Amino acid sequence: MVQAARELLAVRSPLDAELMVSDMIGAWWGSRVRGGDVEQVLGEGLVDYAAKTGTPASLTLLICLAYLGTARQGAKAEGAALAMMESGVARPGWADRVGAVKPTGCYVSRDAYGDQDTVICTFGYRWNGDEARNRQDRHALVMVVDYNMSGMARDAWVSSQVDKLLDQARAEAAGNAMLLFEEIEPQQARALLESAMKATGEPKTPPPVSDSYSAYHAFARARLKALPPGRKRPAPLHIEAPYNRERRAMLAAEFLASDDAEHLSDPSAASRCADHIIDYGCDQDFSRPLRVSPTKCETFLLDWLPRKVMLSEAEQEAMPHVLAAWARFAAHRTGLPDEGLKATLDAVWEATGKFPEAYRDPASFGLDRSLLVRLLPDGDLSALARRAFAFPFLQGTHNGVDLDRLNPADEADRRVLLEIDHVGGIDQEHLAWHEEIATRLWEGDPPQLWEAAQRLLDLGHDRHDVLHVLIEIAERIGGDPDELAAALDDIADIPDGI
Repeated sequence: MVQAARELLAVRSPLDAELMVSDMIGAWWGSRVRGGDVEQVLGEGLVDYAAKTGTPASLTLLICLAYLGTARQGAKAEGAALAMMESGVARPGWADRVGAVKPTGCYVSRDAYGDQDTVICTFGYRWNGDEARNRQDRHALVMVVDYNMSGMARDAWVSSQVDKLLDQARAEAAGNAMLLFEEIEPQQARALLESAMKATGEPKTPPPVSDSYSAYHAFARARLKALPPGRKRPAPLHIEAPYNRERRAMLAAEFLASDDAEHLSDPSAASRCADHIIDYGCDQDFSRPLRVSPTKCETFLLDWLPRKVMLSEAEQEAMPHVLAAWARFAAHRTGLPDEGLKATLDAVWEATGKFPEAYRDPASFGLDRSLLVRLLPDGDLSALARRAFAFPFLQGTHNGVDLDRLNPADEADRRVLLEIDHVGGIDQEHLAWHEEIATRLWEGDPPQLWEAAQRLLDLGHDRHDVLHVLIEIAERIGGDPDELAAALDDIADIPDGI
């Protein structure tokens, strides 16, 4: 990377240098390394190495890292750069302008579905009154916020054709009922994009972002700091006040009594399906149960339901029809244009043919439905594997105890099941730790617990050995949830002696 930084000496503007370095340090974004945080191991390691070389190229790299790096990287890079400049190392004339930008306008393009916002933030460098140079170096940061992916920043890029970009966005929205383009305050843009970048996070696995996102991540993070803070982000389209249980029930009742739902032949199954649709909109889509779109409906039917909800046979049959009826009901309530409703219904019917394959009823794999009900009293299908791992003995008899009558969700029954799991007896202190781990696995808290268990199981380790590793970590860490999650993330194999 220090060798590649020689190219920085040939660029003619701070913008080109910033984009080059952002692309460079984006190479490790979202990666994992052993021995610590990737930003510390690689990012701060790069700063330390560049500081030792003492060349004009490494100085220019440090100047850019002081602006584009994390807080720790920036502080170290700035100190190293100042020391090199004091020793007389040369730097390009534009180096003093790195990060010296001011916002010139912020805009958002929104689709009528409420699926995503495309945010455009324009900037110019401060060239001490040189208006021609200011216009020449104008540029726009463009970021896509995807509300079907928890409001995460999914794409980012930079354009120097600012006027052309804005004219094109206005032209696309003019007379198009499915698009809205408007200017927003810089404070709103900052709040919106900071929230979106936080939702994207620093992932442990490859995130569902564009191929270019990592290259612009550092640039975007730095540019947002040039926007003034202090305002709440603009709310996503169709957002409403939070829905409590009573309000959700009222909305379901309104739907079931509407003309859109009158053709549904199984009122009981339709009611339960409507509850799932409303819960999904409230809990997974920013309290927007009435928002419908082709992508949202496909994601709900083919991705979320098969992973999260245990449906009865009647509900499996009814769900696509209830979802189509809900789309009509919701579109009328939110004023979604007819072309948007038609596209949504087309997507629902296309997904309907794929739904039987996407949704695999656990009972079809030979699991007894009464057992499923005991393991999934909350209907959370995603919990099945970890709960079965925590409580593998739930059927048959043991020393006269009818295991089919024991409820793993009940604290007293849970202790009996864990005692049965340890043939030959177990001391009470160790049993208490098994209860702790079993309870955490049952609740999925923290998620890293089951993730660590799966990694160890995939390596071929015995279930009890895996449980003992989890107990050892929980006992050593104590009650700090962040430290526990970090320790579980670091587990790659069973240490010797466990």
